[in-house]
Amino acid sequence: MTGELVEGDRLELTVGAPAHGGHCVARIGGEHGRVVFVRHALPGERVTAEITELHKGWLRADAVIIHEASADRVEPPCPWARPDACGGCDLQHVAPPAQLDWKTQVVHDLLTRMAGLSDDNIKALGVRTQPLPGGPLGWRSRIRYAVDAADRPGLLKHRSHEVVPIDFCRIARPALQELDITTRTWPETSAIAAVASSGGDVAVLPRAFGAVGESLLDELDGAPVDASREVREQAAGREWHVPAEGFWQIHPAAADTLIGAVLDLLDPQPGETSWDLYGGAGLFAAALSAHTGARTTVVESSPLGVAAARRNLADLTGVEVVAAKVDAALARRRISGPVDLVVLDPPRAGAGAKVVRALAAAEPRAIAYVACDPAALARDLKTFTGLGWEVKALRAYDCFPMTQHVECVTLLERA
Repeated sequence: MTGELVEGDRLELTVGAPAHGGHCVARIGGEHGRVVFVRHALPGERVTAEITELHKGWLRADAVIIHEASADRVEPPCPWARPDACGGCDLQHVAPPAQLDWKTQVVHDLLTRMAGLSDDNIKALGVRTQPLPGGPLGWRSRIRYAVDAADRPGLLKHRSHEVVPIDFCRIARPALQELDITTRTWPETSAIAAVASSGGDVAVLPRAFGAVGESLLDELDGAPVDASREVREQAAGREWHVPAEGFWQIHPAAADTLIGAVLDLLDPQPGETSWDLYGGAGLFAAALSAHTGARTTVVESSPLGVAAARRNLADLTGVEVVAAKVDAALARRRISGPVDLVVLDPPRAGAGAKVVRALAAAEPRAIAYVACDPAALARDLKTFTGLGWEVKALRAYDCFPMTQHVECVTLLERA
């Protein structure tokens, strides 16, 4: 029972398979015992794990002593990527090729357990996580620092608001590593965001105590667009001007990688109409419009995203930007069919059953679902297949090296 253990207790465990969330699964008391989700471990290792959280029926723990190490274990390149330190990187202790295997196994597991796909279905899809150009370090173009009570900036511990002061972030782009953010104090500041864009711009965005908005790198509802805070990004053969605090893919190669996957899977034809849902600045809409030359509709709810899309797509004929939440736009016929192609790129929580049912009813020829969370994707795929749609292809990309995150692009067609 949970009362028998307390946080800080140590257990000797043999670690099993990786699971969604950046940990491996172990059990206390045999095959059917209580589950322990262990960070900083690898499948097959024998470790001593320190309990960090207790829940009814399961625990969280950090591997603090490695008794039998996996052949895929490496020394983390960052001294802060360890138990009781920075929680940003989940997999720095895993060799880069094994990180790809880890993410592939997690996607396979979620497709089986949550999407309900058979082993034969998954085998036919041939899913393998693909690396992006560049190495596992020095790629992150957007980073958010928290500031502690001593005015020191740092990064947060895993599942905590405790700030860990650091020297610099090893996965941040070199232009961000060179900034003096972490070498000075920040009085009257609650957070600092820094951006190094693919267009060569660098922006530092401090936030004073009491400022509106949860994160400098989140979309800010109702916030006016400040042109002086824009950065340039390069993607789809175009230059984009986007708010520094707005959404953009954080890996420099991610935007073009995902565009290439969407175009390859959808195979847009001249004259086909399309929807770019949760469209942000209109990245996929621009690519689709260039191939179809037909009506293309972007739906975006963030004022920053809407303004950016309207500015960046103003030169394209037949492209409309609708300011609305996707579920409301579909339910209230803010956008109307017929439609041939849909790009669905929801936030981490996924699209949800309401949106999935509305898209199925619209009967497009094909849907490209771009997902930053494979568990949310799996839930939505279960709804799609229950409505008579088939998963025709699924590609996984390592857009977030050294972390547990994986980006997927899925092609759906009516059965």
